[in-house]
Amino acid sequence: MAAPTLQQSSFLLANLKADATTKPLHQRCQDLVKIIDDYPAKELHSIFPWLVESVFGSLDGIIAGWNLRLLHSRSNEYNIVMDFLNPSGPMMKLVYKLQAEEYKYEIPVNYLPGPVKACIQEGVLPDCPLFHNKLQFPLSGLLTLNLALNPFEFFMFNFAYCLITPKNYPQGQHGSSTDSAYFVLVDTYLKYFLPSEGSVPPSPFSDSRGSVTAPSPRSSSVSFAGYGVHSPSLLKHHIFHQPSVNADPAAQEIWRSETLLQMFVEVWLHHYSLEMYQKLQSPQVKLALLQYRLSMSSMPCQPHAPPGSGTLHTYQEPFTPTEEHVLVVRLLVKHLHAFSNSLKPEQLPLEEFKRVVVQRFVQQKLYLFLQHCFSHWPLDASFRAVLETWLSYIQPWRYTGEKTNPQPDQNRTVPDKWESFVQENLLMYTKLFQVFLNRAVRTDLVNAKNALMVFRVAKVFAQPNLSEMIQKGEQLFLEPEHVLHHRQPRGYLTPSQGGSYLSSRQKVVTDMVFRVKSHVYALEGQDCQYKQMFGTELRGAVMKLIQIIAQARQTAKRISDHSNEVAANSSFLSWFGLGSSDLNNTFSGAEPEDSGECLKKTHEFLDRALENLCQIFKLNQGQLTQLISNLGSSQDDGNCKQLPDCIQGENGLILTDLGRRQIINGLRRFDIQYQGDPELQPIRSYENALLVRLLYRLSSLLNDRFGAHMNALCSRPDFLGRLGRHYLTDPDSTTRLKHSPISRRTLDGNRQPRLSLRPLASYRTILLLLLFYMFGALLSFGPVSSTLLILTGGFLYGLLMTLFEWSRYCMMNN
Repeated sequence: MAAPTLQQSSFLLANLKADATTKPLHQRCQDLVKIIDDYPAKELHSIFPWLVESVFGSLDGIIAGWNLRLLHSRSNEYNIVMDFLNPSGPMMKLVYKLQAEEYKYEIPVNYLPGPVKACIQEGVLPDCPLFHNKLQFPLSGLLTLNLALNPFEFFMFNFAYCLITPKNYPQGQHGSSTDSAYFVLVDTYLKYFLPSEGSVPPSPFSDSRGSVTAPSPRSSSVSFAGYGVHSPSLLKHHIFHQPSVNADPAAQEIWRSETLLQMFVEVWLHHYSLEMYQKLQSPQVKLALLQYRLSMSSMPCQPHAPPGSGTLHTYQEPFTPTEEHVLVVRLLVKHLHAFSNSLKPEQLPLEEFKRVVVQRFVQQKLYLFLQHCFSHWPLDASFRAVLETWLSYIQPWRYTGEKTNPQPDQNRTVPDKWESFVQENLLMYTKLFQVFLNRAVRTDLVNAKNALMVFRVAKVFAQPNLSEMIQKGEQLFLEPEHVLHHRQPRGYLTPSQGGSYLSSRQKVVTDMVFRVKSHVYALEGQDCQYKQMFGTELRGAVMKLIQIIAQARQTAKRISDHSNEVAANSSFLSWFGLGSSDLNNTFSGAEPEDSGECLKKTHEFLDRALENLCQIFKLNQGQLTQLISNLGSSQDDGNCKQLPDCIQGENGLILTDLGRRQIINGLRRFDIQYQGDPELQPIRSYENALLVRLLYRLSSLLNDRFGAHMNALCSRPDFLGRLGRHYLTDPDSTTRLKHSPISRRTLDGNRQPRLSLRPLASYRTILLLLLFYMFGALLSFGPVSSTLLILTGGFLYGLLMTLFEWSRYCMMNN
């Protein structure tokens, strides 16, 4: 029977592959629904890996699959895909059908996150029990090492990996929207398998014992207390995942929830550098690794291993998360807070899972993920996604589900019950705040989006009671080490059992000290140099940020004032020559979004950020006012017009670090103007493009024909030469070059006299000429007479200006 079954499975797979290239998606899904319902698990087993790959794409990114990250609700295929992949839909039904038969599917270790892969290749079990008891050792060594996953694990791994697989999207498309099919599916799976209310719905398929077999059931007598601790065992069965025949069915209730969460955390967050990987290895793991290497070296016959395997030096993982990746991680963080905050007093596995889900499963890897993003993300407004993910994690009280009367932000006090969370996540508050300060001082705070980020952080940390909780956590961490040596077991005696209130209180404090120290050492290592958030060093960094905020406020005001002047000069009167239409003279520090209402928002965000920073760090208002006033007097408009700090190089000026900071914060700037051929400037919005091109050809012909005569005329030192230079040269051509850091070759370049007809292509000039001709027609002047009058008037104006300059020149020489 085995041969016909195998032949039928191959025939079914071949038909599905052929249909994938010919049939539309809705018809393929209908066929798959019938196949999943009608065929037995033995035949579905062979098509499952292909089906998962065709939906989510291949792990190497070559096969795109259904492009869930680009599929939006506007698409006709959106509802079809969502119905098929729903937690209670046909795809999950197939997963449960195969799960009941205990099939296994292989994943190459090479596709695991870098730290997990390096750990396995070192011969040490990863700290996540998800990967235990699943390693498949081939005869050829570690080169083709695989993990054998059950159907649910295999499905969730491919679904999670789809987010980080590099895809070649069509031009103009990117997967960063929160209404994509992938984002919505993540939210749906989280709400289904990690419900805030009720329990996880049971599987529709059951084995002979009445429930779907958990892949590696946890013993009912073992708690979650061991999660997050590195295992010293070497590629052995983990105690938490040892098969147990007498496992409590209630303990198996949450295995799908646990598997889903671990897959998401491991695939999305478990990425960091080699240095961090070595730093996080506990002494027990390092000792076990040494013993393993010694035992391997003493073996007479060793299995073949690829060159360089088994060494930490092979650990290389260039990790660059996308904005879409960070948005999905934020969705995970928000849901886990809501899931954890729905804890009820019942002693059920799901409730116990809620109690430890954030601290034991997410904390360490999320901290390393955010720290990497803070250090490597570009200094632009896209950092907002990372920032909001961090702020969502450190504010779990926002996701309690309590519907109370909302208080104003400045009066919203953090409840005392969250003090233990703040202490057990101390580095999430203090260390990441310090890293954010380093980013903020290098960011252009004149930009309203960047100013908003500084305001958001200051607003969160200024919540009443939060800074006191952080300070108390730092005090607990700085307690002398001997406090830990006298720590007693957790089973304290209450006063009614013979203990005293004083001793109970002392032991509670000791336990809090131990928890805070354990948190810091687990995330930063035993040799970490902790910097206090409210210490002298960080206070100086905050004062530096305040100076930069004050400078940015002044720059925003200066840009706003300049914009108002330009707007006034660009009024209707400027059409008559009373204003300037040269766009080269606009303020170069202003960006499109840094004008008008955006500048008002910038000023408002920075003002409120200053208030919140003063509140957080208890800054003296008098000193702050004096600091800002001194800054204002030293960085006035006159000072900002100076060149940035530079040194003279071989090819011109070179910016120093101080000069870069001055430019970023808008304190100083180069007077950058167009320095090429004036006739070849980009066509302006106030110019007629056709006329610009026609007049350029005409003037080029005249300049080529009479160029020598123009040069001779402008070279004369007498009055006629001055008159020629007035019409045929640009009087500002020499002064413009002195204010810009260009090469000496350009500085030495001379511009030849030429006739420029481009001003005639300006709409303002055309309108003035039309008005003049209309006025001439009213006075009975013909077009020829009006043209002669215009030319005569232009010549007389130039003659008078030249006479004025000539007389002034003669007076100065006399």
